[in-house]
Formats: sequence, structure tokens, C-alpha cells
Amino acid sequence: MTTKPYFPNLKSKWIILSKKEKFAFSFFISIFLVLLVYALFWTNPRDFRANSLVRIESGTSLSESAIILERENIIKSKFWFKVISILSKNSRNIKAGDYFFGKPQSVFTVAKRLHNGDFSINQVKITIPEGMNIIQIADLMAEKFALFNQEEFINKAEEGYLFPDTYFFLQNVSADQVISVMKQNFNSKIKKIESQIESSEKNLVDIIKIASILEEEATSTEDRKNISTILWRRISIGMPLQVDATFSYVNGKNTYELTKEDLSIDSPYNLYKNTGLPPTAISNPGIDAIEAAINPTENNFLYFLSDTKGNVYYAEDFEGHQTNRELYLRK
Repeated sequence: MTTKPYFPNLKSKWIILSKKEKFAFSFFISIFLVLLVYALFWTNPRDFRANSLVRIESGTSLSESAIILERENIIKSKFWFKVISILSKNSRNIKAGDYFFGKPQSVFTVAKRLHNGDFSINQVKITIPEGMNIIQIADLMAEKFALFNQEEFINKAEEGYLFPDTYFFLQNVSADQVISVMKQNFNSKIKKIESQIESSEKNLVDIIKIASILEEEATSTEDRKNISTILWRRISIGMPLQVDATFSYVNGKNTYELTKEDLSIDSPYNLYKNTGLPPTAISNPGIDAIEAAINPTENNFLYFLSDTKGNVYYAEDFEGHQTNRELYLRK
């Protein structure tokens, strides 16, 4: 009885396999290689974040680019990104710029995009509601634009002069660009009502401050115009404006959250302690509030209050105001 000799090397083992065994082994290896290639090159990081914006600075090397892409979860392996780049002879041809990744892409596609400078940056629609302050606008921008510099925006923007509207910005929009576009829109809107401003004999700075308060104090045009009259009247007689809206700008509290301690805080925005207008606007008003500040309704009211449903009640004297408080706020 003869036995098959034992060959320690793989080549000899391959020789003694039957055709069926060779086919099965080759098939297994092929499947394994396909799965390996798929896992390495065609699958994406589990933590991939849709609508990511990645900045590759000028002079960034291939290795540095690979590290950035892996850190931002755009690719799974910086090693294979470098291998593909080198094999495609593009290792020294990384284009600097901001790259937008709306959905996962293979490492081949990512490498090709960086070599070709395919940034894929599209405009994004964003609506800035009326009455938002600059901090709120900065937060909203950061939600939509990954690289938006909130701190720079807050430091440079001037409260009250960023017109609330719907805008379209590129994904890599800068704070300066947003401020410029919103300010230009503001100037354009103001230009259309210049004659109204001149007729009112009020200066624009004061108008915007009043309008920013009206945005917070009322929602209807009628109420805004009535309250506008009251505020201008209080200023003219040297009476504190006594509005709660400015406190939300200082401590984030609304009318129904304020305490006696809040009403006595030492702040130029405390319009219970100080006469006149606040140092700055407290929000960025829309055109309705601005026009209400310019064109107040003729009335004899000196006091007003709002209930929890937003209804506004007026009085000509303090006694009437106290009656309204008893009727509408102490239920």
C-alpha cells in the first residue's frame, strides 16, 4: 500500500489537490479578495456625517490630507487613500479648498476629487426669522454650515442691521460674507422707506432700537403700532420704557420668568431702572416692526401688558393698568 508523500511547501500541496478542490479553493480566495477589496475601498465609516464640509489648506501634504479625511470620517483608512493616490500618480497633486460630502463616497472617488479639485459645493437655503438676535443667527448658521465661524460672526455683526429673510449661501460661506449680504439687504429695504423715515423726524438708530423691542413685545401690526406710540411717548416725557423684552437679551428670560431681583439688575438694558433706549437693538427686526416704529398709531395710551396668549391690553393711566393686571394676569 502506497501513501501520498507529505510535502511541507504550499506549491506541493497545491499539486496534489484534485481539480474540484482547486476550483473550490480558488473560488473561496476570489470571494475573500472581493470582500476584502469591498471592505477596504467601497465601504464608508460608520460615523460618516452627511453634509460634511472638509477644508484642505494650501500646502497640505498627501499624508496630512489622509489624516484629515480619516479624522472627519470621510474615509476608513488613510493608508489605502495614500496607496490609491500614489498608484494613480497624484500623490503631489492635492488641490486645496473646501470639499463638500453630502453622502458617503468610496475612497477611490474621494481621492479622485481631491486630485481634480472637485469641491461639489452647492448653495444652501436658509431662512432667518424676524426678531432673531445675532447669537441666535450664529447658532442657526452653524447648524446649516459646518465650517461657519460663530464667534467671528458675533464679534463683527451689528445688532439690528441684519435683515431677516431667506438667503442662499455656499457651504463654505464666511462670517464676513453673511454679514455683508444681510446688511446689504437691510440697506436695500431701508432705502425704499427713506421718505417715511424723513417724514417721521426720527433717526434710524432709534427707529431700529424701537423696532427690535416691538418684535419681542407684539406680533400683530396693530399692536406694534399702538405700543410704538407708547414707547415714543414715554421717551418724550422722560419715563422709563419699562419693557420686559430687553431682559431676554440679557439673561434669556421672558416676561413670565422674571423675578423682582431681575427687575433690579444693574444693566444698561434694564429699562425699568434706566430712561431712554437701550445701548443697542435687541434683535434684528423685519420690515413690519420697522414701519410700526416709524408710523405709530395715534392714541392716548401710556401703559400696556400682554397675557399668556399674546393678547395686548392698554390703559391711559396707571390705575387702568392696575385694573388690567387684576383682570388678565392674576387669574
